[in-house]
Amino acid sequence: MFEPAGSGILLAVLIDIQKTPIETRYRLLTGSVMPRPIAWVSTISKDGVLNLAPFSFFNVVSSDPAILVFSPGFKLVMQDGKKVTVKKDTLKNIQETGEFVVNVVTYALAENMNLTSGEFESHISEFEKAGLTAAPSHMVRPPRVAESPISMECSLYQLIEFGQSPGAGNLVMGEIKCMHIDDAVLKDGRLESDALDLVGRLGGSFYTTTRDKFSLPRPQVEPV
Repeated sequence: MFEPAGSGILLAVLIDIQKTPIETRYRLLTGSVMPRPIAWVSTISKDGVLNLAPFSFFNVVSSDPAILVFSPGFKLVMQDGKKVTVKKDTLKNIQETGEFVVNVVTYALAENMNLTSGEFESHISEFEKAGLTAAPSHMVRPPRVAESPISMECSLYQLIEFGQSPGAGNLVMGEIKCMHIDDAVLKDGRLESDALDLVGRLGGSFYTTTRDKFSLPRPQVEPV
Protein backbone atom coordinates (compact mmCIF):
# COMPACT_ATOMS: atom_id res chain seq x y z
CA MET A 1 0.00 0.00 0.00
CA PHE A 2 1.31 3.41 -0.99
CA GLU A 3 0.81 6.48 1.16
CA PRO A 4 0.64 9.97 -0.44
CA ALA A 5 3.91 11.86 -0.10
CA GLY A 6 4.07 14.70 2.36
CA SER A 7 4.24 18.37 1.45
CA GLY A 8 7.87 18.86 2.45
CA ILE A 9 9.89 21.31 0.36
CA LEU A 10 12.91 19.79 -1.35
CA LEU A 11 16.20 21.63 -1.71
CA ALA A 12 16.96 22.02 -5.41
CA VAL A 13 19.92 23.05 -7.53
CA LEU A 14 18.99 25.41 -10.35
CA ILE A 15 20.66 24.48 -13.64
CA ASP A 16 20.52 26.67 -16.74
CA ILE A 17 20.25 23.98 -19.41
CA GLN A 18 20.93 26.46 -22.21
CA LYS A 19 24.37 27.18 -20.73
CA THR A 20 25.21 23.56 -19.92
CA PRO A 21 27.70 21.66 -22.15
CA ILE A 22 25.99 19.23 -24.52
CA GLU A 23 27.47 16.08 -22.94
CA THR A 24 26.40 17.16 -19.44
CA ARG A 25 23.00 18.20 -20.76
CA TYR A 26 22.51 14.77 -22.32
CA ARG A 27 23.38 13.00 -19.07
CA LEU A 28 21.00 15.19 -17.08
CA LEU A 29 18.11 14.73 -19.50
CA THR A 30 18.48 10.98 -19.98
CA GLY A 31 19.04 10.51 -16.25
CA SER A 32 15.84 12.41 -15.47
CA VAL A 33 13.49 10.92 -18.05
CA MET A 34 13.52 7.19 -17.33
CA PRO A 35 12.79 4.41 -17.77
CA ARG A 36 12.49 5.00 -21.50
CA PRO A 37 10.97 2.46 -23.89
CA ILE A 38 13.19 1.31 -26.74
CA ALA A 39 12.27 1.50 -30.42
CA TRP A 40 14.27 -1.13 -32.28
CA VAL A 41 13.95 0.33 -35.75
CA SER A 42 14.50 -1.67 -38.90
CA THR A 43 14.93 0.11 -42.23
CA ILE A 44 16.26 -0.60 -45.70
CA SER A 45 18.40 1.63 -47.88
CA LYS A 46 17.55 2.51 -51.47
CA ASP A 47 20.26 -0.01 -52.44
CA GLY A 48 18.62 -2.79 -50.42
CA VAL A 49 20.95 -2.86 -47.39
CA LEU A 50 19.13 -3.74 -44.16
CA ASN A 51 19.67 -1.61 -41.05
CA LEU A 52 18.63 -2.15 -37.43
CA ALA A 53 19.25 0.23 -34.53
CA PRO A 54 17.77 1.00 -31.07
CA PHE A 55 16.47 4.41 -29.95
CA SER A 56 15.25 5.25 -26.44
CA PHE A 57 13.85 8.67 -27.34
CA PHE A 58 10.59 6.92 -28.24
CA ASN A 59 6.89 6.79 -27.47
CA VAL A 60 3.32 6.50 -28.79
CA VAL A 61 1.56 9.86 -29.04
CA SER A 62 -1.78 9.17 -30.74
CA SER A 63 -4.20 6.28 -31.28
CA ASP A 64 -6.37 7.96 -33.95
CA PRO A 65 -4.45 8.24 -36.16
CA ALA A 66 -2.04 5.67 -34.72
CA ILE A 67 1.20 7.65 -34.42
CA LEU A 68 4.49 6.83 -32.73
CA VAL A 69 7.59 8.99 -32.51
CA PHE A 70 11.30 8.42 -32.04
CA SER A 71 14.34 10.63 -32.41
CA PRO A 72 17.53 9.53 -34.19
CA GLY A 73 20.41 11.94 -33.86
CA PHE A 74 23.65 12.28 -35.79
CA LYS A 75 26.93 10.39 -35.67
CA LEU A 76 30.45 11.82 -35.73
CA VAL A 77 32.75 10.63 -38.51
CA MET A 78 36.19 11.65 -39.72
CA GLN A 79 36.29 13.45 -43.07
CA ASP A 80 39.49 15.05 -44.36
CA GLY A 81 41.01 14.82 -40.89
CA LYS A 82 38.06 16.55 -39.20
CA LYS A 83 35.13 15.30 -37.16
CA VAL A 84 31.82 16.07 -38.87
CA THR A 85 28.22 15.15 -38.12
CA VAL A 86 26.34 12.96 -40.60
CA LYS A 87 22.88 11.43 -40.55
CA LYS A 88 22.55 8.03 -38.97
CA ASP A 89 21.63 5.28 -41.43
CA THR A 90 18.17 4.91 -39.88
CA LEU A 91 17.27 8.54 -40.55
CA LYS A 92 18.80 8.51 -44.02
CA ASN A 93 16.91 5.36 -45.00
CA ILE A 94 13.59 6.69 -43.72
CA GLN A 95 14.03 9.93 -45.65
CA GLU A 96 14.80 7.95 -48.81
CA THR A 97 12.06 5.31 -48.53
CA GLY A 98 9.44 6.79 -46.18
CA GLU A 99 9.04 3.46 -44.36
CA PHE A 100 10.30 1.66 -41.24
CA VAL A 101 9.37 -0.97 -38.66
CA VAL A 102 9.52 -0.53 -34.87
CA ASN A 103 10.22 -3.77 -33.01
CA VAL A 104 10.03 -4.12 -29.22
CA VAL A 105 12.98 -5.35 -27.14
CA THR A 106 12.53 -8.17 -24.62
CA TYR A 107 14.99 -9.11 -21.91
CA ALA A 108 15.94 -12.19 -23.95
CA LEU A 109 16.87 -9.90 -26.87
CA ALA A 110 18.76 -7.27 -24.85
CA GLU A 111 22.23 -8.47 -25.88
CA ASN A 112 21.21 -8.61 -29.54
CA MET A 113 19.78 -5.11 -29.29
CA ASN A 114 22.97 -3.80 -27.72
CA LEU A 115 25.03 -5.27 -30.57
CA THR A 116 22.96 -3.31 -33.09
CA SER A 117 23.79 -0.03 -31.34
CA GLY A 118 27.34 -0.17 -32.70
CA GLU A 119 28.40 2.32 -35.37
CA PHE A 120 28.76 -0.13 -38.26
CA GLU A 121 29.51 1.06 -41.78
CA SER A 122 26.47 1.67 -43.96
CA HIS A 123 27.01 -1.40 -46.15
CA ILE A 124 26.89 -3.75 -43.13
CA SER A 125 23.58 -5.18 -41.93
CA GLU A 126 23.06 -5.25 -38.17
CA PHE A 127 20.63 -8.15 -38.64
CA GLU A 128 23.57 -10.35 -39.62
CA LYS A 129 25.93 -8.95 -36.97
CA ALA A 130 23.40 -9.64 -34.19
CA GLY A 131 22.32 -13.04 -35.51
CA LEU A 132 18.71 -11.96 -36.05
CA THR A 133 16.11 -13.07 -38.59
CA ALA A 134 14.74 -10.49 -41.04
CA ALA A 135 11.10 -11.51 -41.55
CA PRO A 136 9.04 -10.05 -44.42
CA SER A 137 6.68 -7.24 -43.49
CA HIS A 138 3.10 -7.06 -44.73
CA MET A 139 2.63 -3.43 -45.83
CA VAL A 140 6.12 -1.88 -45.95
CA ARG A 141 9.40 -2.86 -47.56
CA PRO A 142 11.71 -2.92 -44.50
CA PRO A 143 11.64 -6.29 -42.73
CA ARG A 144 10.75 -6.87 -39.09
CA VAL A 145 12.73 -8.70 -36.42
CA ALA A 146 11.24 -12.19 -36.38
CA GLU A 147 12.41 -12.80 -32.80
CA SER A 148 10.56 -9.74 -31.46
CA PRO A 149 7.04 -10.43 -30.09
CA ILE A 150 5.64 -7.11 -31.39
CA SER A 151 6.50 -5.27 -34.59
CA MET A 152 4.80 -2.14 -35.92
CA GLU A 153 5.00 -1.37 -39.63
CA CYS A 154 5.09 2.38 -40.20
CA SER A 155 5.08 4.98 -42.93
CA LEU A 156 6.68 8.39 -42.39
CA TYR A 157 4.01 10.84 -41.22
CA GLN A 158 6.20 13.87 -40.53
CA LEU A 159 9.82 14.70 -39.80
CA ILE A 160 10.98 17.64 -37.70
CA GLU A 161 14.70 18.50 -37.69
CA PHE A 162 16.09 20.34 -34.65
CA GLY A 163 19.51 21.28 -36.03
CA GLN A 164 22.83 19.85 -37.21
CA SER A 165 24.86 19.71 -33.98
CA PRO A 166 25.96 16.34 -32.51
CA GLY A 167 23.28 16.65 -29.83
CA ALA A 168 20.44 17.65 -32.14
CA GLY A 169 17.56 15.24 -32.62
CA ASN A 170 15.25 14.55 -35.53
CA LEU A 171 11.66 13.83 -34.54
CA VAL A 172 10.37 11.03 -36.74
CA MET A 173 6.60 10.61 -36.63
CA GLY A 174 5.39 7.33 -38.02
CA GLU A 175 1.85 6.24 -38.82
CA ILE A 176 1.38 2.62 -37.78
CA LYS A 177 -0.08 0.66 -40.68
CA CYS A 178 -0.26 -2.77 -39.03
CA MET A 179 1.12 -4.73 -36.09
CA HIS A 180 2.52 -8.23 -35.69
CA ILE A 181 1.82 -9.63 -32.20
CA ASP A 182 2.89 -13.00 -30.83
CA ASP A 183 -0.11 -15.00 -29.56
CA ALA A 184 1.88 -15.91 -26.45
CA VAL A 185 1.75 -12.32 -25.14
CA LEU A 186 -1.99 -11.85 -25.72
CA LYS A 187 -4.71 -12.75 -23.21
CA ASP A 188 -8.36 -11.84 -23.75
CA GLY A 189 -7.34 -9.20 -26.27
CA ARG A 190 -4.87 -7.53 -23.90
CA LEU A 191 -1.09 -7.59 -23.88
CA GLU A 192 0.49 -9.34 -20.89
CA SER A 193 3.42 -7.32 -19.55
CA ASP A 194 4.84 -10.32 -17.66
CA ALA A 195 4.86 -12.41 -20.82
CA LEU A 196 6.42 -9.58 -22.84
CA ASP A 197 9.22 -8.90 -20.34
CA LEU A 198 10.23 -5.71 -22.13
CA VAL A 199 13.43 -3.74 -21.54
CA GLY A 200 13.66 -0.01 -20.81
CA ARG A 201 16.65 2.33 -20.88
CA LEU A 202 17.97 4.08 -17.79
CA GLY A 203 20.94 6.42 -17.49
CA GLY A 204 24.39 5.42 -18.71
CA SER A 205 24.66 1.75 -19.65
CA PHE A 206 21.86 0.61 -17.34
CA TYR A 207 18.55 -0.96 -18.31
CA THR A 208 15.45 -2.20 -16.52
CA THR A 209 12.57 -4.58 -17.23
CA THR A 210 8.79 -4.45 -16.91
CA ARG A 211 8.78 -7.20 -14.25
CA ASP A 212 8.69 -4.81 -11.28
CA LYS A 213 5.28 -3.14 -11.28
CA PHE A 214 2.37 -2.00 -9.11
CA SER A 215 -1.24 -1.01 -9.73
CA LEU A 216 -2.95 2.29 -8.87
CA PRO A 217 -6.68 2.47 -9.68
CA ARG A 218 -7.73 5.87 -10.99
CA PRO A 219 -9.56 8.01 -8.41
CA GLN A 220 -13.30 8.39 -8.79
CA VAL A 221 -14.05 12.12 -8.81
CA GLU A 222 -17.61 13.11 -8.04
CA PRO A 223 -19.07 15.82 -10.30
CA VAL A 224 -19.54 19.19 -8.62
